[in-house]
Amino acid sequence: MVRTSQQLHPAREPAPVRAAATVLLLRDTPAGIEVLMTRRSATASFAPGAYVFPGGHIDAADEAAKRIATRRPTQSRVQRTQAIAAIREGFEELGVLLARRADGSRVTAEDIASMDRNATAGTGFADQCAERGLILCSDEVFTFAHWITDRDLPKRFDVPFLVARFPEGQVPTADESEQFEPSWVRPADALARHDAGTFFMIFPTVRTLQRMATYATVDAVLAACAPGTDGEVPLWTSCPRAGLLKGEDARYMETDAPFGELALVCPDGQVAHALDWQSEHAVPLLKNVQRLTAPNPSAMTGPGTNTYIVGDADTGYTVIDPGPNDFDHIGRLWRLTHGDIRMIVCTHSHADHSPGAAPLQALCKAARPPILGLPSAPTARATARFTPERALEDGERLVLSGTTSEGEAITHTLRVVHTPGHAANHLCLVLEEDGLLFSGDHILNGSTTVVDPPDGDMTAYLDSLDTLDLVCAAGVVGFILPAHGYVIGSARTAIAQLKAHRLKREAKIAAAMQRLPEGTPEQWLSLAYDDVPERMWPVAARSLAAHVARIQQLQQAGAR
Repeated sequence: MVRTSQQLHPAREPAPVRAAATVLLLRDTPAGIEVLMTRRSATASFAPGAYVFPGGHIDAADEAAKRIATRRPTQSRVQRTQAIAAIREGFEELGVLLARRADGSRVTAEDIASMDRNATAGTGFADQCAERGLILCSDEVFTFAHWITDRDLPKRFDVPFLVARFPEGQVPTADESEQFEPSWVRPADALARHDAGTFFMIFPTVRTLQRMATYATVDAVLAACAPGTDGEVPLWTSCPRAGLLKGEDARYMETDAPFGELALVCPDGQVAHALDWQSEHAVPLLKNVQRLTAPNPSAMTGPGTNTYIVGDADTGYTVIDPGPNDFDHIGRLWRLTHGDIRMIVCTHSHADHSPGAAPLQALCKAARPPILGLPSAPTARATARFTPERALEDGERLVLSGTTSEGEAITHTLRVVHTPGHAANHLCLVLEEDGLLFSGDHILNGSTTVVDPPDGDMTAYLDSLDTLDLVCAAGVVGFILPAHGYVIGSARTAIAQLKAHRLKREAKIAAAMQRLPEGTPEQWLSLAYDDVPERMWPVAARSLAAHVARIQQLQQAGAR
């Protein structure tokens, strides 16, 4: 858990959320699925002028309307209330009514015309339906997604995005007060028009339509929402976060690469953190953690190698992974720390991590900080040889301490965790007071690390993932700070997903080896990495070799 004293932005309470519901009314066409959307009033207090799906607040009367509503056996009471609210809002805003008579026949245009769309407050909607013997078809409404409005916005909602088939024989008519211009649109077309600036939609609508565009029919959508072993659950739940990209607001879901970084830097949703990659200036992540990205972007390094600076003016600094021997990068590190570097730590010996250590040390003539890490093994390539001034023990603690100007003691403790696998001499560091894991190349954001034999070992790599999972569980580590890419949130989930990915890839490699027992690694590669761009196969071949060695070791062990 990050210390509040180290947060860059003062804590604030986001606006409370209100329960709401919206529904995507769908129909099949020869060109694919179409969804009914309308344009909100330009004076609306939330998302003015945006194209949306019908919906609104959940009222107490929606609960009472259960007396005239159907329910699936797997549909929870909450889901049925949400469905009723969406049905009511669809009637109020568009004059569309998902209902049927007691004999099972559908409502007609005449039934709808006889009802007052403006008299639905309280029990008005339910009473009008009951007077006509209508039953709300809430059993035909399914949960597609669950959105919680971003923390930075002044009005916030907790809203399921529901889906239902549009009832035959009805014609949508906007209320011309809240909603205008009812339009049938293919998801892909809506997204294209949004990108062109002619069909404005808010972030959750865009992301929902991106997912909707992957389905060919309404039946396919409804089947995707069918109950599973955990009951009826949305395909995803998200409370997005916003940062700044090229000076503009940019929003991200939990599965997007920048989300974890925004959660670390702006936990209460402040839109204050710039996400642009650059190497001229350090990026503050906490008061005691900065990131300076080396100017070495490539297919292998992503935006560049991240050097982390831990500490402050009261304690001095530890530099983690000084990076390549780049004159400008080393100079920036020296200026950022005012030369008060107490330790230089290399997570491993690869050429984009450790060569900057000696020239950085040379700049700090007065302090001459020790270069720490693990010596490279004999298996290391010639370009990845490294000998620290002192080898770090597994579990060893590196401590920075001092006294603030207010006279308070402050400490930053980095615990060493040996994590061979990506390289034989790889280690990670845990900032204990703030629950941060500096993962080097063992865990990356946006890609999986290369395990290149003989210095790389897949069994050791997977075992080290298990070690890190235990470290995160015991020390309440919440965030991972990788050597490439943004900060990763939900540390244990990220580790579990990474291990599952590696084992899934290994299963594909084993299947390829079984299919072609006399095959070559090149032949196995084309089968096992058929989901990876061919231009990346030369890099993937290294990890394939590590997996093949592990599979053969396991087979030999099983044969004994």
